[in-house]
Amino acid sequence: MVTITRSRLRRDARAAAVTMLKAYALAAGVKLQVYPGRPASLFPPTAFVDRMPETDDSFTVRLTQRTLSVEVLLVHGLFDSLEAVTQADDFADEFLDWVTDNYHAAGANTLIRVSGIEDIPAWEPDWRPANRDAASQTYYATRITLEGFAGG
Repeated sequence: MVTITRSRLRRDARAAAVTMLKAYALAAGVKLQVYPGRPASLFPPTAFVDRMPETDDSFTVRLTQRTLSVEVLLVHGLFDSLEAVTQADDFADEFLDWVTDNYHAAGANTLIRVSGIEDIPAWEPDWRPANRDAASQTYYATRITLEGFAGG
């Protein structure tokens, strides 16, 4: 009987994203709140795993291939401020290098990379109650997509 070890790619990729964000922030001296999912409250700068779309291209029980995207949202500060834009640019450039140097962060048989960076200059959280003062909850944010790959 053959025992096949299954990958826990989703769990490991989410944990790797959180670990890499925390480790990068510590090394860069950035005070960053990091959450594995959407937070109940925002005090920028804040980063959290927002979405995790995945494709599973397994062909047989023995030949598996999964590609998972971990979409991390970084909320930098109030929209259209020079401080938020500068912080977004610096973070994206430096974090991309951090991930490149730590490509096995989700496990020895996995790869992880930055596959996309997108600024969202007027981001508003869609899960929190609307506030009368819309400007007080409109932020400058960046979506960084980490792509994880595991095969076996």
